[in-house]
Order: sequence, then structure tokens, then C-alpha cells
Amino acid sequence: MSELFQHWPQLMAAYNLYLVAVITPGPANLAIMGTAMNEGRKRGIVIALGIFTGSFTWAMAAALGLAAVLTRYGEILQLLKIVGGLYMLYLAFKAARSLRRAPSGEDLTTPVRQKSLWRVYLTGYAIHLTNPKAIFGWLATISLGLPPGASAISVAIVVCGCLLTGITVFMTYALLFSTRRAFNLYRNARRPLDALMALFFGAAGVKMISSAL
Repeated sequence: MSELFQHWPQLMAAYNLYLVAVITPGPANLAIMGTAMNEGRKRGIVIALGIFTGSFTWAMAAALGLAAVLTRYGEILQLLKIVGGLYMLYLAFKAARSLRRAPSGEDLTTPVRQKSLWRVYLTGYAIHLTNPKAIFGWLATISLGLPPGASAISVAIVVCGCLLTGITVFMTYALLFSTRRAFNLYRNARRPLDALMALFFGAAGVKMISSAL
């Protein structure tokens, strides 16, 4: 407990940094919003869980010394950027294709073929696992919140606190954007929103690939 109070300013700085990183609109949050509005609350929650699992993966990697690995083997990060960029371009293609799926006045309550919950979960996991923002966010959080030679308890406090923040934010997005009001918003502005998602994912993909080349 004394160690907790001793490093309290560092912990608060780490928590604030992670909160800003996780709440800022990005591929993960945009995917949760789009899935919740277009496919309903259940799938919104499932993709949020997949994204959280990706966040958990990077949290464990950062806590176990990923920074040292990436410093020595920088080509791993470059490859990850390329893979992530290609996946973002794939999501941009899917969003652009959905623009042609139905006229803007069609009743979106008509059932459409949906992916299995498992595929929705894996989509969320892949989005976060290939997102450099998630990697660097965790590396910065761990570096800021933990002094050199920090104990396992300090690591657990930083990681668990940030993970709790992350799952809260992701689930809030899933629940908020799966409401009837959000559904009506999506129905009335479906094409602009799908176009925005296509542009966002496309820009993110191009930026990730170009920065790796």
C-alpha cells in the first residue's frame, strides 16, 4: 500500500493518458459504434469484447517488456503496421460496399445476413491487435505509470486499472449506440455514416502502410 501512495502521481498520469487514448475516436471505437447501430446491441457488445481482448493482449505484452523487443526487432512493428493497414483497407472496402446495399429509404429493420458472433468477436480482436495506436498507447501508459524496477503489484495496479477503464468505455459505446435513437440516426443518415467509416478506415490503412515503408 505504501508503494501505491509513493507512486500515486505516476499512476494518475498513466490512468489519464490511457483514458484519453481509449476514449478518442479511432478504428476500435468506430467499429463498435457502427456494429452497434447497424447490427444491434448483442453484436455491438461482442465486438467490444473482442476489442477488449486485443487490448488485454497488448497490456500483457507491454507489461512483460514488449518495448525492449520492438526496440531490438523494429521490423516486427513494421510488419505489424503493414498487416494492420491492409486490414483497415479491407474494412474500408466493406464499408464502401455497404453504401450500395440498400436505398436510403429502405426499412433497415428487415433482417440481413449477419456474421456469426464468433466472427464478430474475431473482427474486434483483429482490429485492436493490428492497431499501432493500441500498441503505443499501452507502451506509453506502462512507461509513464511504472518506475524502473517496479514490483509486480505496481504492474498489476496500472494494468488492471487501465483495463477496467477500457472495458467500461468500450461497453458504454456499445450500449449507447445500440439504442433506438442511435438506430434511427443510423437509418436516417446511413450513407453518410458508411461513407465516413470507409474514408476513416481507408485513411488509417494508407497512413499505417506508408509509415511502414
